[in-house]
Amino acid sequence: MSRAILALAIICLVLVSSGCTMPWQDDEVEPRDAMRDLVQSIATKARRTDADFIVVPQNGLELLTKDGKPNGALAKGYVGAIDGVGREDLFYGYNGMDRPTPVGELEHMSTMLNVSTAQGKPALVTDYCSQQGYIWDSIRWNAERGFLSFAANSLELDTIPEYPVEPKNVNTDDIGTLADAKNFLYLINPGAFEDREDYLEALRGTRYDVLIIDLFYNGTPLTSREVTSLKVKSGGGSRLVLAYMSIGEAEDYRYYWNNAWNVGGPDWLKGENPDWAGNYKVEYWDSAWKQIIYKSEDSYLSRILGATFDGVYLDQVEAYEHFED
Repeated sequence: MSRAILALAIICLVLVSSGCTMPWQDDEVEPRDAMRDLVQSIATKARRTDADFIVVPQNGLELLTKDGKPNGALAKGYVGAIDGVGREDLFYGYNGMDRPTPVGELEHMSTMLNVSTAQGKPALVTDYCSQQGYIWDSIRWNAERGFLSFAANSLELDTIPEYPVEPKNVNTDDIGTLADAKNFLYLINPGAFEDREDYLEALRGTRYDVLIIDLFYNGTPLTSREVTSLKVKSGGGSRLVLAYMSIGEAEDYRYYWNNAWNVGGPDWLKGENPDWAGNYKVEYWDSAWKQIIYKSEDSYLSRILGATFDGVYLDQVEAYEHFED
């Protein structure tokens, strides 16, 4: 151990033993518990309006068990509140487009996904691959493990893939729950489409069982009528439409952003994500952030419910890792 690290460890021990809190211990916050609480609160609030409202957290699979390990005791409150889990990069994309995920990471993620599916909570996997061979690898390997899959051909999630021409296991069934679904489309950046109607028409023309899209088009929320028009598959049968919502980071292009904000002001707004400009870590347990996300009448969740989405797909659930690290 270096002298610098040893000195830091001694300082931390002295502070803790004297009753002082470390940055991650403000108000005795435990990051994982705080994120579980946020997800559960979102589910509770939404289901007061729509009892069948679907909640799917993406990544952060370690929240499924109390100790974050595959054989650990279930975090029952959290597992009971969600309808499934999402995971990116299971087979491709962990280190970039068309890059195979390291075997150790793959096996850990797959085992944690099994924790979810064993409880009847489907797993939705997004792999980032554009080569046809990789796409079929993703489809086949996910199917073998019992996971729904989507092969995204862009890291920006801004396109409807042209290949394969039809979704795997395309069908005309009515999809009433996540467990009924056999495939899904994940498209949250509509900027590549010519205009709003072109974007909506392209979505209407697909046969996916589940659409995961953004509430907004160019900053303007979709209407209830527009969302309802997406709930029928092109070939027939109803489908589910979920709204993407980031709950572990604030985004400077969202309606709630105040141009006077900067890192540290408000005090719950933390460092900018080095990989995504304009995205900022937040102390997601702060009451002000909760007001933005689900508590107020004008909250993000209230807008999603008003637009009659079937559920939410929650991103940056793994933000607890930032505060633990």
